[in-house]
Amino acid sequence: MARKDITMTPDEQQTFLAGGHTLIVTTIGKDGWPHVAPMWYFMDDGKVAFRSFTKSQKIVNLERNPKITVLLETGGTYEELRGIMIRGTARLVTDPAAVLAMYGELSERYAFVGSEPVPLEGEALEAAFGRFAAKNTGVIVEPEKIVSWDHPKLSGAY
Repeated sequence: MARKDITMTPDEQQTFLAGGHTLIVTTIGKDGWPHVAPMWYFMDDGKVAFRSFTKSQKIVNLERNPKITVLLETGGTYEELRGIMIRGTARLVTDPAAVLAMYGELSERYAFVGSEPVPLEGEALEAAFGRFAAKNTGVIVEPEKIVSWDHPKLSGAY
């Protein structure tokens, strides 16, 4: 089997990303070493997006060098492994209203408070996250290279 036999189609990539939970985000530190962090994320018009405190190391790194790699993988055994790695350029979002909207997207996917996600908008979103929006920066990953793998396509043949 060749790599092309296990590569996800663009539609499969979008479905996989939409169903993922925790993204591994890698930026480049001032010393040239990778800085790796797990992040909650959402899809914004087919692109990976997340937010973090503006003073966090990942945002400081991206302000200096916008190169970014993100990884999402699932599977407990070799034949179950599925994943996607996206290399790209980070587009930073600094407008507090836009960052607040990103919190809204994240609230639909993740349980910030309690055991279930609670979609928030309007006054409820402002009350929950408005005080944080100005202290955060959003990131939208503009893809330059995508590598994916879907080992279940192997059907046990390696």
